[in-house]
Amino acid sequence: MNQRELDQLSINTIRFLAVDAVQKANSGHPGMPLDAAPMAYVLWTRYLKHNPADPQWIDRDRFVLSAGHGSALLYALLHLTGYEEMTLEQLERFRQWQSLTPGHPESHMAGCVEASTGPLGQGIGNAVGMAIAEAHLAARYNRPGHELFDHHTYALAGDGDMMEGVQAEAASLAGHLRLGKLIILYDSNRVTLSGTTSLAFTEDVAARYRAYGWHVQRIDDGNDLAAISRALQAARETKDQPSLIVVQTVIGFGSPDKAGTFDAHGSPLGVDEVKKTKANLGWPEEPTFLIPEPALRHLRSAIERGNTAEDGWKRRFAEYAKQFPELAREIERRFRRELPASWASNLPEFPADAKGMATRKASEVVLQALARTVPELVGGSGDLDPSTYTWLKEDGDFESPLRPREGVQGTVGGGWGYAGRNIHFGVREHAMGAAVNGLVYHGGFIPFGATFLVFSDYMRAAIRLSAIAQLHGIWVFTHDSIAVGEDGPTHEAVEQVLALRAIPGMVVLRPGDANETRCAWQVAIERKTGPTALIFTRQHVPTLDRRVYAPADGLRRGAYVLNPEQTQPELILIGTGSEVSLIAGAERVLRERGMRVRLVSMPSWELFANEAAEYRQSVLPAEVTARLAVEAGRSIGWERWVGPTGDILSVDRFGASAPGDVVMKEYGFSVDNVVARALALLAW
Repeated sequence: MNQRELDQLSINTIRFLAVDAVQKANSGHPGMPLDAAPMAYVLWTRYLKHNPADPQWIDRDRFVLSAGHGSALLYALLHLTGYEEMTLEQLERFRQWQSLTPGHPESHMAGCVEASTGPLGQGIGNAVGMAIAEAHLAARYNRPGHELFDHHTYALAGDGDMMEGVQAEAASLAGHLRLGKLIILYDSNRVTLSGTTSLAFTEDVAARYRAYGWHVQRIDDGNDLAAISRALQAARETKDQPSLIVVQTVIGFGSPDKAGTFDAHGSPLGVDEVKKTKANLGWPEEPTFLIPEPALRHLRSAIERGNTAEDGWKRRFAEYAKQFPELAREIERRFRRELPASWASNLPEFPADAKGMATRKASEVVLQALARTVPELVGGSGDLDPSTYTWLKEDGDFESPLRPREGVQGTVGGGWGYAGRNIHFGVREHAMGAAVNGLVYHGGFIPFGATFLVFSDYMRAAIRLSAIAQLHGIWVFTHDSIAVGEDGPTHEAVEQVLALRAIPGMVVLRPGDANETRCAWQVAIERKTGPTALIFTRQHVPTLDRRVYAPADGLRRGAYVLNPEQTQPELILIGTGSEVSLIAGAERVLRERGMRVRLVSMPSWELFANEAAEYRQSVLPAEVTARLAVEAGRSIGWERWVGPTGDILSVDRFGASAPGDVVMKEYGFSVDNVVARALALLAW
């Protein structure tokens, strides 16, 4: 068998493993695996640096299937190249209960899957985040003669990806940053689920990407292996631009009746059409899941190549460790996901202050201290650093060293280049969300993305995916309520905290003062499985006197009693965020009237719900049924904590434009109104 015959045999093996998996499940997307198998084969056998024997090798190339509906293609590649957990049985159980081969790739289920993709465009944003990660690590750790970080990020995308807005934002950012080790293969088969792209998508994608600053190539025949190889080589040699390779393909290639039609996109070919397709491409009808030995031997050579490549890297790392032992230990620690010793020892304690500070400002102080001890903490905002206070003042901007910066104003300063830790995402919340996830997928980072709470809606798909994939990322949201004031209802968050709480696996923390803010950041840094949303105020809130009130680290348990000396309460006031100081003020008034009031700060429903029943009972005794929850957001869900006879002071309509303190008062958030609602509960 000559090389051309072996290539074709291997490509058809990939194709029909995918087709048989879809057909057996009677569910899935066979069209993309049939048309994209040649480009994936060339990439995986000639260019992709990976080691199936060690899926987590630090310096491997990353491969993201942005068009996640083509997951059967990825699973076939993983099995054929020798990833141990991706067995043939897993392919035979495609889309079945508790298999490692779900309908769209899930990274938390299989270690050999780089990213959870499927919502179109997100994978491109993830790939941009991975490329940022590689560039930053190379700039921070590589030394002359010691190139520890030198890998590419590849993504395979389809027409649907190219329509999504998140893709446009991410591509624009990547072009600006000149991420030369990012390469996207665009499977342009001009068909989507409901028809041909001519129905809704006729733009010149290549021209758009050139305008973004990308290196763009076009291949007219998706089966031309030599052309695909030349294009990949040219992309790898382009150091100062990300690369897009537009590959013209025919969806469902080889299917006599469905090739080139939307019928091949999202449904099995059908038993008869599978037979026809196999006959058309010279493939045996039986057995299904056929893997010819020559193809398997050829594709499994990836293990030997991967071992050789990783062994060479390990030798280089050993030499690096001799010359730069502290940096080597730091690299190993980061990729083990271990925090530095004494990382939290210098976090600030905030003194009691009636005026206090905005929790966004307290967050800034904490963040600077964290940046000095946790080098993997990297992030940025959607062009809102002066408002979210999330810049790392001593750590410079993440920017291409090739891009002139004459006349640039407003940068955070302190050096720049790919070693900078402040990522300027621009007004691109969609891309920021996806790229932050990509940084986590890559490994070696605890990234954060920041914006106003109301704009978390723009990022919701990425936030939801971070929870599905159990990613250790941090979402920082400021300007948390109607107290935003003059900007009005478009910028005043009302339903967003509730919406974030609704995401399974998400921990939402709305700290009540500066010291709770410190503790909230500690929880977010320590929490390794799943994302954390930190919700901060724009306005000043008092810093509670912890000599009078319980220590702020009660936040770790989600809710805690602020005045534990009150052991026999007749009323419980519950507050979060800026409303904690409000209930504290009301308690003082009620105490003067002879009432026994317990104060409960509840910054996190999720953490409190995970506590033992005994602890929850100690905070919210069942026998105390008079309860008032105070939060400047939607009331939905608070019934769980106040019970059927409790009350909720909340915001169940949109905000208004006026000074923030005026809006809060008009909406009932005043000590006088809290007192009145409390008295009504007890019918005083």
